Amino acid sequence: MEISGKVAIVTGAGGGIGAALARRLVDGGARVVLADLDAAGAVDVAGPLGPRAIGVGGDVTDEQVIRSLINRAESEFGPVDLYFANAGIGGGAGLDSTDAQWAAALEVNTLAHVRAARLLVPAWQKRGTGYFVTIASAAGLLTQLGSAPYAVSKHAAVGFAEWLSITHGDKGIGVSCVCPMGVDTPLLRGGLVPEGNAAAAELAVKSVTTAGAVLSTDDVAEIVLAGVAAEEFLILPHPEVLKMFRNKASDYARWLDGMRRFQATLSS
Repeated sequence: MEISGKVAIVTGAGGGIGAALARRLVDGGARVVLADLDAAGAVDVAGPLGPRAIGVGGDVTDEQVIRSLINRAESEFGPVDLYFANAGIGGGAGLDSTDAQWAAALEVNTLAHVRAARLLVPAWQKRGTGYFVTIASAAGLLTQLGSAPYAVSKHAAVGFAEWLSITHGDKGIGVSCVCPMGVDTPLLRGGLVPEGNAAAAELAVKSVTTAGAVLSTDDVAEIVLAGVAAEEFLILPHPEVLKMFRNKASDYARWLDGMRRFQATLSS
């Protein structure tokens, strides 16, 4: 997958990984529509990138908003080649998480991906080309201490990316699933668990920051685009996640026991 000359949409591009991806894409010769619930943030990131970037506001859990992003990209730049489903939120803590918190996490972290693919894949099948990038989390392969909605919705995002690749990967459609651990973003710095549960919020952050390095968003964007260029399905900015995932799969009971001990250590 060559980036130069391609048309891309990046959600959650008003900051964090999304903004870094948009900058890297434009630097690589792509034309990009940056979408974010924070319209001003998307516009601010797009402005310095010049005429090959457009910032747009909108809630990407809404299928009509996604449709409008695709239409805007097509009218300004041409058919969409790549879609980066990057927008993400935290969620509640544990069993006290409300239905609204569960619904929000699943809407943003999973169902927004489904709705985008629903709109894009038919056209990609006709063209015989297209690329969907799911920005999930290591929590989708392992788990997220301190936040059940985040852990479950990211597992679902990984599962959907797998299904999409299996179902459409032999029809010219590429899929990558990105599963980083700690990345220096507002989400890590206090957004994994909403205000009101300080203990869960501290546990969620410590479980990430003590497990490995906290990478910059630019570093992650570089790794992601290298993985897309190589058409890798599983992109791991933190290579140690693969070892953890293998340990989990090889002895689930031992892994669960180890995670309980890790949680107890962090909570003491």
